[in-house]
Amino acid sequence: MRDGIPGLPTPHPLIDRLPAVYLEQDFLQRFLAALDDVLAPVLLSIDNLPAHLDPRSAPDDFLDWLAQWVAVDPHGSSPPELRRAAVRGAVARHARRGTVGGLAEALRLETGTEPEIVESGGTAWSTGTGTPLPGQGRPWVTIRIRAAGGDRDGTRQPDRVRLEELIGAEVPAHVGFTLELL
Repeated sequence: MRDGIPGLPTPHPLIDRLPAVYLEQDFLQRFLAALDDVLAPVLLSIDNLPAHLDPRSAPDDFLDWLAQWVAVDPHGSSPPELRRAAVRGAVARHARRGTVGGLAEALRLETGTEPEIVESGGTAWSTGTGTPLPGQGRPWVTIRIRAAGGDRDGTRQPDRVRLEELIGAEVPAHVGFTLELL
C-alpha cells in the first residue's frame, strides 16, 4: 500500500457525503477525518492509476510490481531509467526471446554496448537428398562484450555474474554459452 503523505488532503472527504443533519456532530467529524487520512493514499492511487501503470511515470515501488506483471527482473542496482526501459519494452522483447536478436537486445539494454554474438546453428534449404546439415553438432552461443573505458568515461563495468544470469535466461535451455568480456 502507498504510504500516506502528512497533510495531504483527501480528494473525496467523507463528511461531504453525509446529510446536513450530521454535519454539526463533533465526534462524527473527527471520526470521518481520521478515516479520510487513512483512505486518502488509496483514493489518490486509484485516481492516478493510469499514471501508476505506465512504466515511464510509475513510482519506483509500482515499477517493480509492473516488472513482475510482464515477467521482467530488472536488476535492483540498475539505474531507474534502465529499469523503466526494461519494463517498457518487455512485451516486444518476449516475442524475440530465444533468438540472436532478442539476446543482443537484452545485452544492449543491460550493458549499453553492442555485443558480438556467434552461434553454432544455422538453416539451409535444399532440393536434393543427402545435403549436409548446417551449423555444428552441439548448440552453442559465444558472446563477446567489449567493455568501454569503465568508470573513466562514465559507463558501467559489466557485472559478469549478472550477465551470465541474463544470458542463461535468454538462450534456449538446451543451448550452452560462453561469455567473453573484452
